[in-house]
Amino acid sequence: MDGEEASCAEMEALVRRLRLHRPAPSPYEPSDAVAPAPGAGAGAGELFRPRRAAVLVCLFRSAAGELRVILTKRSSSLSTHSGEVALPGGKAEEGDADDAATALRESKEEIGLDPALVTIVTYLEHFLSKHLLVVVPVVGILSDIQAFKPVLNIAEVDEIFDVPLEMFLKDENRTSDELEWMGQPFTLHHFTYDKGNENYIIWGLTAGILIHAASVVYQRQPDFPEKRAQFNLPKNSKECYSMPSSGPVKR
Repeated sequence: MDGEEASCAEMEALVRRLRLHRPAPSPYEPSDAVAPAPGAGAGAGELFRPRRAAVLVCLFRSAAGELRVILTKRSSSLSTHSGEVALPGGKAEEGDADDAATALRESKEEIGLDPALVTIVTYLEHFLSKHLLVVVPVVGILSDIQAFKPVLNIAEVDEIFDVPLEMFLKDENRTSDELEWMGQPFTLHHFTYDKGNENYIIWGLTAGILIHAASVVYQRQPDFPEKRAQFNLPKNSKECYSMPSSGPVKR
């Protein structure tokens, strides 16, 4: 078996194994709390129903045999998360059949990734974004990276690049902040990645999802304490407030 055949066999084995993965039940299902009685005050009866989003953890094997993941740098003109590194994805829309459809549609819109090139293999445990979106990571395999010809939507994306997935298990080029939100302490991770003259900082929700994805793919825990919390969703809209931010510092 030559190198290319061995690489294909490894990817096929990975696909089979990941298809057997079953994520933990989502801790972020909408609350079944009873609405306050009439006359309890303006807005008091509005139960909080979080919106849903999905991101694509798109993996491919490099020529050197390394498993890598596709990332974007969001447009600097966006009103939220401008200039930040992100996974392709976005909010669910009414016509989306499921979370995979959301992730693939958004990836097509943002970077021109043809859904036909991606094999969806599993879903990961749900995450809660700083703006109280329930985010579903969808893992897909891009078997032919040469067939992918990126077309960036410049209104949403400034750059596309890829990094080794395994870097999110290593305690290298990593810093962290200890924060608290909704009464839960948690760790906010920051990873740096240099490519040529560019220095990318992968942090927050994206870093958290990729730590978890790498743990599932490589079947081991990271070399550092992950300290990921499961937050309790607010029961009504008046209790909502965003996560405290500790953004990246550019080197």
